[in-house]
Amino acid sequence: MTANAATSSDPPGHLAENVMHFARVLRGAGLPLGSDRIRLALEALKIAGLESRADLHATLTACLIDRPEHQAMFDQAFHLFWRDPDLLGRMMAMLLPRVQGRSQDSGVRPAENRRLADALFPKRPDNRPRVQQHEEIIIDAALTFSDRERLFKADFETMTAEEWLAARRMLATLAFNIERIATRRTRRSARGRLDWRRTMQASARGGGAMTFRFRQPRTQAVPLVIIADISGSMSRYSRMLLHFAHALSTQRESGAQRVSTFVFGTRLTSITRALRMRDPDAAVATVVKAVDDWSGGTRIAQCLADFNRDWSRRVLAQNATVLLVTDGLEHGDTDGSIARLAFETERLAKSCRKLVWLNPLLRYQGFEPRAAGIRAMLPHVDRFVPAHNLESLAALAHVLADAG
Repeated sequence: MTANAATSSDPPGHLAENVMHFARVLRGAGLPLGSDRIRLALEALKIAGLESRADLHATLTACLIDRPEHQAMFDQAFHLFWRDPDLLGRMMAMLLPRVQGRSQDSGVRPAENRRLADALFPKRPDNRPRVQQHEEIIIDAALTFSDRERLFKADFETMTAEEWLAARRMLATLAFNIERIATRRTRRSARGRLDWRRTMQASARGGGAMTFRFRQPRTQAVPLVIIADISGSMSRYSRMLLHFAHALSTQRESGAQRVSTFVFGTRLTSITRALRMRDPDAAVATVVKAVDDWSGGTRIAQCLADFNRDWSRRVLAQNATVLLVTDGLEHGDTDGSIARLAFETERLAKSCRKLVWLNPLLRYQGFEPRAAGIRAMLPHVDRFVPAHNLESLAALAHVLADAG
C-alpha cells in the first residue's frame, strides 16, 4: 500500500507491517502463503476491527490458512508473535511495534515446534574474532561428530530448516547397492557354463589343442518402484523420500537408475520424469507444484487399484521391488474399503518381486497395528520397516541389497 493511497480506513498504527511480518514468519516455517492472503487479511481487519485478541486470531486464521493440518503451527506462531514484545527478549531485535489489542496471553500454549523457532529467530552470523587454539580444535571435532550422530537419528518432522538442509546433503552421500538378479543373456567369464562355440573356435585357431571357454549369466539391478503417500500426515516424510528416490535415480554406479516413482493422495500421479532433473531441489519443487493433492486427504485403496490397473504391467514386468510409503490410515474406515484395501495390496504383492512397506509410525517403540487399514495391508508385505530419519533410510539401503 503506497502513501498516497492511504485513507482513514487503513489499519491503525503499524498493524499492516506486523501482519506482513507475521506472514513471512509463517512462510519461513513452511506454510504455503501468498501475497493475496495477506491483502485479504488486511481488508478483513478493517471490517472486523481489533476489539480483542480472539477477534484478531479468528480473522487471521480465516484469511491465512486453509488446511486443518496447519492450524497447530499457526496457533503457536500467533502465540509467540502477537504478544507484548517486552515479554519476549529476542523479539526486541526484530523491532516489532505493539499492535492494538490486549497483550495478555490467553488460552493454552501450543506445543513447541523447532521449525517455527527457526523462522522466528533466524541465526545471525557471528563476526566476532575467534582465537585459534589447539584445544578448541579438539572440542570442535567432537561436537561435529556428535551433531552428525544426532542429526542422523533426528525425526524429519522435528527438524529445523537448517537441519533439514543438512539432512538432505547427508542423504546424497549414502551409498545404495541394489539387489542384482541373473538375466537370460550371458557374458564371457573365467568359469561357469561351458561355451562350446568359442571353445571350438579357439581349438581351430590353436591347431587342435582344446582351450575351454566359459560363459555365465549377466546380472542387472532389480528395478525399483516407489509409491509415496503425500497426504497431510505424510507430506514431510514423503518429501524426504522423494530426495531419496532422486538419489537412487542418479547413482549410476549402483545400477539403480531404473526407478519409477509415483505419489498419491486422493489420486495417483506418476512423477518419474520430474525426478530425472539433475538438481534434487528443483526436481522436488517441480513435483510439489505439479501435484494438486499434496498435503490433502488420502484414498489408499483407490490409488492402489489405479496403479494395479494402469501401471502394474508397465513397471513391474521385470521383477521390480516396490517401496510403499504410507502410514496405512485409510480414509473412510468401513468394512468395504478395508476389504478392498486388502485385496489391492495382495494383488500388488503378487505382481512384484518384493513389497517393502515404509511406515513412519514405526518410530514409536510401542507401535501396535491397531488401525484396520494397517491390519489389512500387513499380511501381504515382505518387509515392514520405519522411514522417519536418516538412520532408517540407511537401514533401508541394506534391505534393498538383501536378496533374502
